[in-house]
Formats: sequence, C-alpha cells, structure tokens
Amino acid sequence: MSPELSEQEQIRRKSLQELISMGINPYPPETYEINANTADILKSYPENQDLYQDVSIAGRIMGRRIMGAAAFVELQDHNGKIQLYFKRDDICPGEDKSLYNIVFKRLLDIGDIIGVKGYVFTTKMGEITIHVTAYKLLGKSLKPLPVVKEKEDKVWDAFTDPEQRYRRRYLDLIVNQDVRKTFIKRAELINSMRSFLNKKAYLEVETPILQPLYGGAAARPFKTHHNSLDMTLYLRIANELYLKRLIVGGYNGVYEFGKDFRNEGMSRFHNPEFTQMELYVAYKDYEWMMDLVEEMVEKIAIDLHGTTKVNVGNNIIDFKRPWKRVSMHEVIKEFTGIDISDMDEAALRTTAQKLGVEVDPSMGKGKLIDEIFGESCEANLIQPTFITDYPVEMSPLAKKHRNKEGLVERFEAICNGKELCNAFSELNDPIDQRNRFEEQLELGKRGDTESMVLDEDFLRALEYGMPPTAGLGIGIDRLAMIMTDSASIQDVLFFPQMRPEQKKAESKDEEFTALGFPEVWIPFLRQKGFHTVEELKEANPNKLANDLNGLRKKNKLDIPALNPAEVKEWLTD
Repeated sequence: MSPELSEQEQIRRKSLQELISMGINPYPPETYEINANTADILKSYPENQDLYQDVSIAGRIMGRRIMGAAAFVELQDHNGKIQLYFKRDDICPGEDKSLYNIVFKRLLDIGDIIGVKGYVFTTKMGEITIHVTAYKLLGKSLKPLPVVKEKEDKVWDAFTDPEQRYRRRYLDLIVNQDVRKTFIKRAELINSMRSFLNKKAYLEVETPILQPLYGGAAARPFKTHHNSLDMTLYLRIANELYLKRLIVGGYNGVYEFGKDFRNEGMSRFHNPEFTQMELYVAYKDYEWMMDLVEEMVEKIAIDLHGTTKVNVGNNIIDFKRPWKRVSMHEVIKEFTGIDISDMDEAALRTTAQKLGVEVDPSMGKGKLIDEIFGESCEANLIQPTFITDYPVEMSPLAKKHRNKEGLVERFEAICNGKELCNAFSELNDPIDQRNRFEEQLELGKRGDTESMVLDEDFLRALEYGMPPTAGLGIGIDRLAMIMTDSASIQDVLFFPQMRPEQKKAESKDEEFTALGFPEVWIPFLRQKGFHTVEELKEANPNKLANDLNGLRKKNKLDIPALNPAEVKEWLTD
C-alpha cells in the first residue's frame, strides 16, 4: 500500500481487497437491469403506488445513516436523489448476515455505485423511500467525494472552487446537481435550434476542421502540420467559406453546428475552442435573416423556459419579437455623443484616444470603429438589439449596402452586453471579393494578425456564380450562458481550456532528514500533507507526533514510536 495515498484512499483500497477476498467483484461486467428512476418515482408514486412495488434502480451512494440493524441511504441517479431504507434481516434473511454487517456497514463508502431492488413506501416523516430487499455493488469508489452539505434542499457548503470544478468536471457533475441541469439545458437549446432549422428544410452538413487556408472571420488561427502530405494546416476559425461553396453547388439552405478554434486571449466570455452554428440561405438578405434570428431565439427561450423572459444575473431579458434595430453609427452617437460617420482613419484614431480606447498602428478604419463600439456601447445593450450597417472596412465578406455609401449589409445581435450572432447579406461579387481580400492582405502587412487571407479556390467558386445569400453565425456557448444564467463561458463547457495544473512545491527527502526526521517517516509526513520543510515547521509538534504514531500503529510499522519532545526539537532547529 503506497503511503503517498491519503488515509481514506488506503482504507478504501483495503476494503476493495476484502470484497474481492469475499468473492464479490467490485466492478461486475454484466448488465444491471433498471426499471425506474428517482424523478419518476418521486413524481408518480403518490398517485400510482401499485406501479412501484417491484423497482430496480441504480446510482451512487451520497449519504448514509446507519442505526444498527437498519440504515437510511441517499442514492443519486442521473435524475436526482431518493432515500433508501436498508433492514438487515430483509437483506440477509438467513443466518449469514455478512452482506449487511460486513459489506454494507463496513466495506461500502459514500461514492460507491450500487444497484438496489425493492418496493416504494412513505416513511412516518412523509418521505418517499425505497425499502431495499436486495442490493449489488456495481462500482467501488477509491477516492472520497468532496463534502457537500445540504439543509432544507439548499446547498450551503458545496464543491465551489472553479479551478477544481473545471479541471475535474466529473466531480462537479456528481456533487452539484445544478451543474448537470445547466448542461441538459444546453443540449435542449441545440435540439430546439436544430428542430427549428430542420422544419424549414435546411440541410445539416459537415465541413473540414483542418483547412489549408483559414478564413471566414478576423481571428488568429492554430497552426499544425500534416506529415504525410507535408503541408501546413490550420484549425478552422469559421465554417463560412466552405458552407458558401455548398450554396454555389446548388443547395438552397445549409447549416452546421461546428467547433471552431481561435488562438486568442481567454476570459469568462472567450474559450479558444468554441461552438457556433452557421447558416446560409440562398435568395435571402440580412433583413430577412434578422426576422429569422428573432423567431428562432424566441422559440428557444419558450422551449427552455416556457416564456420569452429569461433571468440573467440582475436583468430580465425579454426575447419576444420584434427586437430593437439601430445602425452602428447611430448607437455610437447615442452613447458617446460623437458622429463618426464621415471620419477618416486619422480622425477615428484621435476620437478613440479621446474616449480612452486603446489603439495601435496596425488598426485600420474598421478595427478602430469596432474598438470604439466595443468599449463605449456594447456593455449598455442589455435587451436583444440588432446593430446594423457596419463600415465596409470591418466586413470583407459582406455585400455593400444598397443605399448607404461606405457601409455593408451586416448585423450583430447584442444581448446582455455581448455579441450573440453575426450576419450578412453575403458578398457574391467575385471581383469585389478579391479587392476586399487584397485590402486585408495590406492590413496584415501593417501587423494586423487577425486580418483575412486570400482564398483563391473560394474566389474561383464565386466566379461560377453564387446566388444572393443571407449568412448567419450564432455563438452557442454565449447563447447557452444567457439561457442558463451562467456568468462564465467555462460554466457551459464541459471541459474548458485550462492552464497546466501547477504542481505543489516539494522538498527533497534529504531536506527532511537534515532536520533529524528518520527516512522511514518521510512518506508518512507527505501523506499527512507536509510536502515542504516550510510546511512542516509550521506544524504543532504534539499533534504531529500523535498523528504519525497513529499511522505507525494502523500500518503495524516495526519502528520506534516518536516522542513529542524529540519532534519539537527537530522542528525548532
């Protein structure tokens, strides 16, 4: 038994071996048949008691109260929790009581997965409970779960450290039921959106994630190398250029739920790997797409919440149609009092600096306007709002505005102070598109690492002719944050990107022996949580001696017991 394991872990491994020696497989291979779940029982039992007199259910032990020959257990399955009642003589009707006295009472732990058979009844306290007549161990837990305390259905001491929750999402899902509900809502959101698009007869497709050229957005890509082809490839930053090729190919409407990757900063609103849905529909424009977005998101809110009104932090956001529509120039003037519509690049740079917006020499007109909008306006837009008619410099893939010189037919939906989606009347003029790409190349030469690259094959596709098309990209993670009232994007991603876990500082064995500690005790010092000499010197000598002597006795170590005075001398040298 490794002394590096905690005391609890060592006890559980000993229990595991004892179970095996009794002929019990702690990880049985066969199917365990289930005919009920906690939610159905709790909901339906009061009115359909006869249906629950022979139930088989499985889940994880989350709590136990043993009272001699009887016990209550809290069992958690994928739907929730229910109380179990164990009675020794029902579990062990014969002379041999070891399945209760030894296995259940001594060798099972909180966190173990069991299957139980029995019948449902209501206790004197009015709690719906399963009276267990037989049980089976289905999976032994070798690590203790974080302690979560609940009182009157309210969690008041939970596994809340975000660092550990995101790294160990499996633990988070076990002990925090609301987290499981968040991800169920996310799945329902995607299903609602997919159903909406399928009913309109749009085709769900898949496009390459590894691309020889990245495009469709202004972002820095992740770069890799394909050994067999001996070529550089990029993780896609958007699906757009491939989906528009399919419109050229003759499909009327295509969409894709895609993982995209952008090699950018991380925050509570940004993850390098994210999910978006992109949709392209032929013979439509951006005004039509605004109507579709309103209709779709309103439906999602109703499907998830039964209402168009959703609580997000301190705000109640109403997705009921119609949403407010305002141009980018108008909204900048509204919140800054400055009309930027006729400004050149130099004037925009001066204006940005006056407004306290950080700028750099690589920024052209489009980037400067985008930064002014982001810093001065975006956070003020709480209710869903369409920001329309962007400067042409900001939108190299959008069609020039039919009436307004220098602008394009583009909108973003802003909600709760953040962008929710981006959409265009798609540029289908191949000559104009080539010119826009070349302007992007010039920005790249100025140092703009997010400028677009020129894609000759995409231009060739446009030269065969693409019909007028409306395109949309909607961030699933951002929408999930709003629909589940989550403050961080990490809360709606099962496994968000994390920095490497920092290893704890650890002193060498020689540093402990230099204090006077015999080498044989060093593994047990580490087991007690003393990984550095500095930590050890903060310890209470009497308690440390008692703890180590306790381990000596428990592990039957053939070494002399420690004297507290001796330990104190080592720690004060």
